[in-house]
Amino acid sequence: MLTMTRILHIQEDFFLTGDESNLKPMILKDISDRTGLDISTVSRVVNSKYVQTEFGTFILKYFFSESMQTDSGEEVSTREVKTYLNEMIQQEDKKQPLSDEKLTELLNEKGYNIARRTVAKYREQLNIPVARLRKEI
Repeated sequence: MLTMTRILHIQEDFFLTGDESNLKPMILKDISDRTGLDISTVSRVVNSKYVQTEFGTFILKYFFSESMQTDSGEEVSTREVKTYLNEMIQQEDKKQPLSDEKLTELLNEKGYNIARRTVAKYREQLNIPVARLRKEI
C-alpha cells in the first residue's frame, strides 16, 4: 500500500488523464527513497502486481522507466521518446522511409538529445524493422 501510494504521487498526472506522455521518469530507487524500503523490497513488491484504473489495468512495472534530459534540461521518460519515435515512423512516407540517422536528426530538432544507436535500440524494442524493410513500392 505504501509503495502504491508513492507511485500514485509521482505519476499523478497519468492517473488523472491516462495519457502515457504524462508518465514521469521513475526508477525503483525513487520509491525506495520515499518509502524507506530497500530497493530489493520495492522490486519484490511491484513484481507481478497490477493496478486497475479507469484507463485499463497496468502491471506496476509499467510505471517505471529511465529518464533522459532534453536540450532545455528537462527530464523526460524514455517511454515518451519511444512514443514520439513510433509516431514519426507511422507518419513517414512509406516509399521513402526514414533512416535511423534521419530519425535521430528529427528527435534532436525536437530537443531530445539522443544518439543514432539509441534510436536503433528503441526502434528494435518497438519491433519496428529498419527503413529498407519498411519500404513499400
